[in-house]
Amino acid sequence: MAARFIPTSEAARLTGLPVATFREWTVRRALIAPDVAPAGKGSSAKFAWQTILVLRIAALLKARLHIELQAHRDSLAKLRSLLGRTSFVKLWGCRLLYDLDGNWQIFGPSDEAVHDDSVVLVLDPHLVILRDGFALPRQPSPEQLELFTLDAMHGEGRQRIEAATFRRSA
Repeated sequence: MAARFIPTSEAARLTGLPVATFREWTVRRALIAPDVAPAGKGSSAKFAWQTILVLRIAALLKARLHIELQAHRDSLAKLRSLLGRTSFVKLWGCRLLYDLDGNWQIFGPSDEAVHDDSVVLVLDPHLVILRDGFALPRQPSPEQLELFTLDAMHGEGRQRIEAATFRRSA
């Protein structure tokens, strides 16, 4: 699936942030960088679903826990990187854990509860908004299996798939 980007006005709406706050966080203070920078005056920055999810999480941390986000800028970049390696479909039913060392982990629905001091966030309410705003896949039914895993498409498995396809077409 090709990456889909949305402009600033739509991205701000999906985060629930006022446009002025959204621009402050993404452009002026560069707290969370856009995926595609504006081309010049009058053009809009572009954002992928992963960046919108990070902004939603940041807004939640700021509003509910009164966290000073600038102090957690590097941690938010780590979260964006983690989400960049994760399938949208695999996030359904998962929880996001933020520990006191500034690290993020994704826990699946059947994973054990966490015992260390940390903040745990449920992802489904955010995924519903992203799904509708980006026209992303719905939560898969429990009996649905993945045809290709993300690792197979981007790692060693992809090379094996491409090699097998080449041999068949030759």
